[in-house]
Amino acid sequence: MPRTPIDITVPDLSGRRAVVTGASDGIGLGIATRLAAAGAEVVLPVRNPRKGEAALAAIRRTVPHAEVSLRELDLSSLASVAALGETLREEGRPVHLLVNNAGVMTPPDRQTTADGFELQFGTNHLGHFALVAHLLPLLRAGQARVTSQVSVAANQGAINWDDLNWERSYDGMKAYSQSKIAFGLFALELDRRSQAHGWGITSNLSHPGVAPTSLLAARPEVGRAKDTMGVRLIRVLSARGIVVGTVRTAQLPALYAATSPDAERGGFYGPRGPGHLGGAPGEQKLYSRLRGTEEARRVWRVSEELTDVTYPGS
Repeated sequence: MPRTPIDITVPDLSGRRAVVTGASDGIGLGIATRLAAAGAEVVLPVRNPRKGEAALAAIRRTVPHAEVSLRELDLSSLASVAALGETLREEGRPVHLLVNNAGVMTPPDRQTTADGFELQFGTNHLGHFALVAHLLPLLRAGQARVTSQVSVAANQGAINWDDLNWERSYDGMKAYSQSKIAFGLFALELDRRSQAHGWGITSNLSHPGVAPTSLLAARPEVGRAKDTMGVRLIRVLSARGIVVGTVRTAQLPALYAATSPDAERGGFYGPRGPGHLGGAPGEQKLYSRLRGTEEARRVWRVSEELTDVTYPGS
């Protein structure tokens, strides 16, 4: 039996500039396409130029008059993050929407970023933490909404404060959960600090549920030569409309969080289906691991120290 189509209405975004990380494929590409279709000027910061060009072509096939362009970004390199910040600041255009979507998931063996951090913690959290800081003047100028994509994995595990970089005992899934918990705590603290310091931006969270994206697929760059058993199962369930979502429906929570006039600052949005794994998007109860304000402040302090990036008033 075919699925009942699930979608949301994206408001008119003409005259607004959006930046979407991780938009060269999968969920991010879908988000960028929808933003462009709504009239936004969309910037795609990408690590792989070939994939970036393919993404541009895909967007333009769907939205022939899309205003969309590429910039270079490797979130696993703080120098690359800083360079993108400098490039966009030199362009001088306010940023109205920032969707922090990019991520890497469960390399089978421990890997590190260019700066020596465990790859998932360094990319998923620290790279985005530094990116927001470098873009803060543009975000303030655009009175921006920042939407950060976490994961159902942020509802399990904990921050390994005694070994943030998993040097003593690497567990890919636990390290992934840590990266998403830290990222979620940062995003909520960003909203609190914006209110306290008058930055004029709002920050909220989304998660895509579970869908057959490339996160668990074969990815030689993270040491995964073939698809995991998990992603093969997810593909079967998704194709049959059982519990999990599709790549298209998995885009919707972030789109809603980033664009809906009803999405609130500090809100958390994800699929409303069974187990919050698929279905239409809606507001959800914040995961217990994301509620601690003192732990969020600790994440913020440590992230500033590790990245050597500071926010005003910190």
